[in-house]
Amino acid sequence: MAFFTIIAILVILCTVFAFINERFIKLPETIGATLLSVIISVVILVANQMSYNIMTAITSVASEINFSDMLLNIMLGFLLFATALQFDYAQLHKLRKPVLVMSTITVVVSAFVFGALFYWLTSLLHINVPFIYCLLLGALVSPTDPVAVGALLHKSKVSQSLRTLIASESMFNDGFGLILFVTILGLTQQAGNSISLKEISIIFLHEVVGGVLIGAIFGVLCSRLIRLSSTHQTMFLISIATVLGISLVAQKVHSSIPLATVVAGLIVGNGHLKRHDMEKRFLTGIWQLLDEVLNIILFVLMGLQLVLMPFLKNYWLIGSLSIILILIARFLSVSTPIRIVFRRKQANIGNMFILTWAGLRGGISVAMALSLPDSPYREIILSCCYFIVLFSIIIQGLTLNKVADAITARRK
Repeated sequence: MAFFTIIAILVILCTVFAFINERFIKLPETIGATLLSVIISVVILVANQMSYNIMTAITSVASEINFSDMLLNIMLGFLLFATALQFDYAQLHKLRKPVLVMSTITVVVSAFVFGALFYWLTSLLHINVPFIYCLLLGALVSPTDPVAVGALLHKSKVSQSLRTLIASESMFNDGFGLILFVTILGLTQQAGNSISLKEISIIFLHEVVGGVLIGAIFGVLCSRLIRLSSTHQTMFLISIATVLGISLVAQKVHSSIPLATVVAGLIVGNGHLKRHDMEKRFLTGIWQLLDEVLNIILFVLMGLQLVLMPFLKNYWLIGSLSIILILIARFLSVSTPIRIVFRRKQANIGNMFILTWAGLRGGISVAMALSLPDSPYREIILSCCYFIVLFSIIIQGLTLNKVADAITARRK
């Protein structure tokens, strides 16, 4: 199928879903788009089972788009830059210690707790999955999704500090989650040989340090070029070129695109733009619009990936139970860090439950799962990941504000 045809069908689908959701369903845009695309995918799967060859164009779109590559190397940079551009660095600076803990230690603890629980579950169900692959699934589903969280969190009544912590954690833990994923994936591919400390250090330097440096360089350059510009279209083109340049360079040197774009967005949004209200309103406004459109496209694409996973029906039990395991792992992983970095008044069970329920998973987890090489365990990992992500977006996403507001109101 021609590239133009794929893009045309995708945009038309996103437009139809967005209109139906806004006019009739009235759910948050990302949740509505995901739900509609999942329903369409299920209809396609059922129709194919009944030998009705319908909606082949949609199936072709889902199969010909490399979702993993498109999200991790292209779309994620734009989405994170847009989020960081609007972020208040002063709030982030106040919570730098808890953000650091939540975006690193929490991811590791969650991955290992989930991996251990999933290994126990597979043994109980007499499914042979090596422990290292259970850890790999844990690494996939432990990072929270900044796109999913950011689209919902701003409507809740939780305290500003807790909201900043959740949003900041979701922005920064993607890079660390990717490092953990790559490291464990390396272990699975070494046929029992241990991965060396040197290899882990090289991965860390490339992904984290390289990502931060690239983001800082491009962020400063973008900020200075915008300062010299006098027209809005030039400023917007400079910001677009910045994100594309970061993606190209970071991909070339194997650095973290998420970290680089977050750093660049924070520098641009809290540097020159912070002192010029008119320029900031224009650039943040147009990037917010771009962010919302890309959000819809991303979640429609993610829902349509279902047509490529007919094997999901074979793993509905373990996939459903995995949802419970990730909630347990999330709760245990946030309970200790929050007690360490927060005052006693804030380190209460209510905040821990809010942090647990706000740990939404999204397209990043699916993209990493789809990038897995062929193995006897790829289908079960992908299936469980997809069950967790769909529950997270649709169920947790629909109830996040209500749960957070109810807990907040009860404490008052």
